[in-house]
Amino acid sequence: MLTVHHLETSRSQRILWLLEELAVPYDLCLYRRDPVSRLAPAALKEIHPLGKSPVLVDGDTVVAESGAIIEYLAERFGAHAPAHLAHLEPARGTPEHRLCRFWMHYAEGSLMNWLLMHMVFDTITRQPMPFFVRPIAHILCGKVQQKLIRPNVKAALTFMDAHLAQQQWFAGEHLSMADFQMSFAVEAALARSGNESAWPHLLAYRQRMQERTAYQRALEKGGPVLMPA
Repeated sequence: MLTVHHLETSRSQRILWLLEELAVPYDLCLYRRDPVSRLAPAALKEIHPLGKSPVLVDGDTVVAESGAIIEYLAERFGAHAPAHLAHLEPARGTPEHRLCRFWMHYAEGSLMNWLLMHMVFDTITRQPMPFFVRPIAHILCGKVQQKLIRPNVKAALTFMDAHLAQQQWFAGEHLSMADFQMSFAVEAALARSGNESAWPHLLAYRQRMQERTAYQRALEKGGPVLMPA
């Protein structure tokens, strides 16, 4: 039996979605964030030295990092997956495989960096600090957001929206590993976009994703994807 160590409102939600699509049974160990720091609890370090989520345990095998877990599950169960996941890992050498590989890397290699910076600089000014520091923090964080972070987030949204104008899923017309890896990033990017309606193809993609019964089962088990604003 597989065990997923899942942190609430985190990127590990996409692993639950994939397992639900695969119809593979698993045990779920749910961890709550620290109510003040919003960080993962120390108990996760007992599972993996980094103390992060998700972590997948399969017998003696322990796999960390979302992308690595998605690839592991595709290799382990892809050959016997339901028909709608026949293209979970597109055939090597095809355009779909190259797209899948690109989006698998883009999710964490490029996009999430800007989304995390957006969240960090947005929360800095709400943290306790001496009254005379607060105006300076507001000015500095505002300039970083305006000059650096928001333009890059907007460029990412434009790029993804244009791509999804051409096809149903990130690697073509079929659900693939790329969609599971990109799912959290899409939801986070839209939540921080400032105007979701500006990205109609991303909105349609999110709706297709959220309407899937496997996605809804994952939400029922793992809780909301994003932290409240």
